[in-house]
Amino acid sequence: MDIRLDDLSGEQVKALLAAHLAGMQENSPPDSVYSLDISGLKAADVSVWTAWDGQELCGVGALRQLSPETGEIKSMRTDPAHLRKGVGLSILNHIIAEARRRGYRCLSLETGSGEEFEAALGLYRKRGFENGASFGDYVASDFNQFLHLDL
Repeated sequence: MDIRLDDLSGEQVKALLAAHLAGMQENSPPDSVYSLDISGLKAADVSVWTAWDGQELCGVGALRQLSPETGEIKSMRTDPAHLRKGVGLSILNHIIAEARRRGYRCLSLETGSGEEFEAALGLYRKRGFENGASFGDYVASDFNQFLHLDL
């Protein structure tokens, strides 16, 4: 699997990110969805990586700088055709390594709650993320939760 920094111009990437946003909106009320669309992912404080198997997109993940010492994982998504192949773990490991390289002391994320999110939560917890308080501009609700990794 090849993981590379992405400029978000490819059609496969745009389609996967659109599916990600639609899935988040399907599982949470509109005022509880904090996923970034393409324009948000192109912000100067966000880096996006994609995972590829040859010419086929397998997944995407993003890292947002919150401060010089903290980062946030944004928009992690594996293409449904590549579930259970280690794509999510590969992207997550890449983002964690990049956060450490940047000198971050903490890596946080906001995600949904409910059965639809159990696989992702298991992945994060397997890598050491722990439940914690809200952060940044997020508002806690019955539809989201916050995880943090001490780096």
